[in-house]
Amino acid sequence: MSSPDAERRGTEQRVTKQRLAVAAALRELDDFVSAQDLHRGLRDRGDKVSLATVYRILQSMADDELVDVLRGAEGEAVYRRCRADHHHHHLVCRGCGKTVEVEAPAVESWAARVSAEHGYTNPTHTVEIYGLCPACSARG
Repeated sequence: MSSPDAERRGTEQRVTKQRLAVAAALRELDDFVSAQDLHRGLRDRGDKVSLATVYRILQSMADDELVDVLRGAEGEAVYRRCRADHHHHHLVCRGCGKTVEVEAPAVESWAARVSAEHGYTNPTHTVEIYGLCPACSARG
């Protein structure tokens, strides 16, 4: 059996109670969350899932492009359910952590061109732009 999200991406994933619990918890969140915080929330609401399983499920979801993954200031990975059905990039506020999904066709063209110039095929990339959002900038 496959999940609706996996079918949307064209992949097959085994649906388990743990995977469904992680997916449901992510749907309830608007912001990025660490695996540890997600695990704590799942445990608090009575879901039986180990931290290692949460990490494994999040990695699987990231591989299937069902979750966005960012590295926090300390290098810790944080996750959020993808809002876009296609490749995208992020603007991330260094002050409050607010994140905006952005299109970047110039980056896509540049990555394809540079890859081709060096004989690479099937390039992938990740771009996050860090700055201060308007609200944090206004606070000084």
